[in-house]
Amino acid sequence: MSAEKATTSEQIAIGIAHSKLILIGEHAVVHGQPAIAIPFPLVGVESVIEYVPGSVKIDSSFYHGPIDSAPESLEGIVNCIKSTLKYLNMPCEDLLVQIQSSIPPGKGLGSSASVAVAVVRSLFAYANVSYTEEELLYFANISETYAHGAPSGIDSLTIMSQSPVWYEKDRSIEFINLSDDFHFIVADSGRVGDTRLAVESVTELLKAAPKIIQSKLDRIGELTHQAKHALEKAGKQILGKMLDEAQKELEALGVSDAGLNKLIYFARQEGALGAKLTGGGNGGCIIALAKNEVHSRQLSEKLRRFGAHAVWPFVLRKKDQS
Repeated sequence: MSAEKATTSEQIAIGIAHSKLILIGEHAVVHGQPAIAIPFPLVGVESVIEYVPGSVKIDSSFYHGPIDSAPESLEGIVNCIKSTLKYLNMPCEDLLVQIQSSIPPGKGLGSSASVAVAVVRSLFAYANVSYTEEELLYFANISETYAHGAPSGIDSLTIMSQSPVWYEKDRSIEFINLSDDFHFIVADSGRVGDTRLAVESVTELLKAAPKIIQSKLDRIGELTHQAKHALEKAGKQILGKMLDEAQKELEALGVSDAGLNKLIYFARQEGALGAKLTGGGNGGCIIALAKNEVHSRQLSEKLRRFGAHAVWPFVLRKKDQS
């Protein structure tokens, strides 16, 4: 699914966005540490804008009806749509916004950001106006603020990218060049996590025990730097160790739970080089690093049989340097 696709006809426009995963650095990134996120092309969102007279309406699996009657859970995307239309000097009327997503929400896969990016792309396409990455990020993050409270911005950035992203708050983003292919498996615990609640819980812990919690966040930052080196130098074994070490710190921060831990420990038992939660935690998904393509297929099947709600094996490929 191409993240860049945005097409338009006389009275219809389409915007598409893929998903994302946090490889390492979640939670610490909110407090100034770096994080690495990777594009996840196996699931995504399509937004289709059509001319339909009357008030602006949303058509999605969660809600169908006028934008002003949308439930609170859609407040972010509603404000994103209104702000984008205002910026484009378009009246907030005579549009049907149809949103189709294959991304399971509340699983740390960037569902809300993917919806926002696809919708903003489709609105710009409908207006026949080109956009900059800065504009796209700005409007997508309007939605993200409602979803996550104080978003790092990494979700939207990675959804807009085709390469792994190195992100640090208030610094220019970098793209990571891989020197090998990395075989990952994402496994869904089947339970929805609340990213906003998890982010707030870590913030409260930091206030209550600043020295202890800051040391955990700093340690995740160190591990993230080492993971970047492992990705760039083809250190699969080292990367796996960094993922395992990061999981220890996330458990100490209280954002992993028994269901996630069960999947993580099983993946390690079955030969994963490393495994950890991905995203906000307390529900959602885990990510595991397989040894190679054959091992990835075997581990995926074992995780399915073990009870993972859904399993997605995928390869993060090095770019052809030729």
